Amino acid sequence: MTGATEQVLVVDDEEDLRQAIVELLTADGFEVHGVATAEQAQELLSQAAFDVLITDNSLPGKSGFDLLEDTLSRYPEIVGIVMTGLGGIETPVQAIKKGAYDYLNKPFKLVELSILVRKGLQERTLRVENQYLRSQLKNKYAFDNIIGAGRSMARIFELIDSVAGLNSTVLIQGETGTGKELIAKAIHFNSPRRDQKMVSINCGAIPETLLESELFGHMKGAFTSAVQNRAGRFEQANNGTIFLDEVGCIPLSLQVKLLRVLQDREFEPAGGNNSVKVDVRIIAATSSNLELMVNAGTFREDLYYRLNVIPIYMPALRDRREDIPLLIQRFITQFCETHKLETKAMSPQVMKAMMGYEWPGNVRQLENIVERMVALTGTRTAILPSDLPPEIQSFETFGNGTAFEIPEEGINFTNIVVDMERELILQGLRKANGNKKLAAKLLNLKRTTLIEKIKRIGLVGYMPSA
Repeated sequence: MTGATEQVLVVDDEEDLRQAIVELLTADGFEVHGVATAEQAQELLSQAAFDVLITDNSLPGKSGFDLLEDTLSRYPEIVGIVMTGLGGIETPVQAIKKGAYDYLNKPFKLVELSILVRKGLQERTLRVENQYLRSQLKNKYAFDNIIGAGRSMARIFELIDSVAGLNSTVLIQGETGTGKELIAKAIHFNSPRRDQKMVSINCGAIPETLLESELFGHMKGAFTSAVQNRAGRFEQANNGTIFLDEVGCIPLSLQVKLLRVLQDREFEPAGGNNSVKVDVRIIAATSSNLELMVNAGTFREDLYYRLNVIPIYMPALRDRREDIPLLIQRFITQFCETHKLETKAMSPQVMKAMMGYEWPGNVRQLENIVERMVALTGTRTAILPSDLPPEIQSFETFGNGTAFEIPEEGINFTNIVVDMERELILQGLRKANGNKKLAAKLLNLKRTTLIEKIKRIGLVGYMPSA
């Protein structure tokens, strides 16, 4: 028995009822087989897999319950429906305990059985699809899909493995583009909460006036546009995980409310008087230095310690250069498959330039540049130095003290100057271990001039990696 038509097996020693069920379901488009005993049913089940088993409980010889139990051990996804003529609730309860999808008390209308079969098959399809999607997510966020061969990443893998099964709050720190959200997802999808929601929110991307409502929800009438009650991200993540990206951007006025959630797992929606309790694991991430913010009075010290139960520090890409070739190869393979291109090879000169670059945007910048080079090389299978973006070409020649040669297609002067300036400031701050006065001296700049440049290029709160 093959093909797309669902297979149904009907087991009942009442011939008239059995035949009526067979005729009804056949008319509904199923391929139906009817037998009188459990033993006959087992003979058919040994020859082929069925989608639905409909069995009377009271059969000569082996009971319908025993048949159902044996069948589910062989075919766990079969939809089992038990028919019973016995009164009371014990038999239906027993049927469900044995693994039946549902039951029908005799006498029943045949149309009820047809509806039940359709419903059972639809729910099975959804269940199988959900299992597949969960397996895909698990594979996508498995540890071996996070690239890292050095000691720094090995320590992070060990830490993820240790904390994934816990409910402790995790704080992931690191520069922008280092993969903090990927680590958060790896923790969630390898935890007991993997089948529940992971809800993410970028706290730095939402205006302060809206952030409270986004996080905690609001009641109707809480503000002018609140025309109905709305659940916030914490309530949406109940029984699952919430990922608070750029948690350092949460204003002081909301930090008290977040502290209460961390302490008591409850909060009040905006405009509400009743507390909402949630069972949620909190994973936070930041590219800011929260300790400096605590010292500056812009981040609550008690909240910092509540968040920093399990700290994970993501190293900058320049601090794990041994992973750059692995990442490049992964991205080349990924983008060639996406764009249906023949696999490309990177010349040694290009790899040297990529290895020597400082990568201020970290892995995210590397990924974007590899995609750009793969796309622009078209059908050519070799990635050459001329394919490098100007910022890497300029940094390579500048760093070697070689005169910069303008390519035939020209350059974007502003971008190159901005990138060079950023790289010099980053190097100065790293050499000075974050001391702006010393960094300004190394760069032969006034301290006030350096601070203005830091603000302009978005390096406020930057601290060199340990």
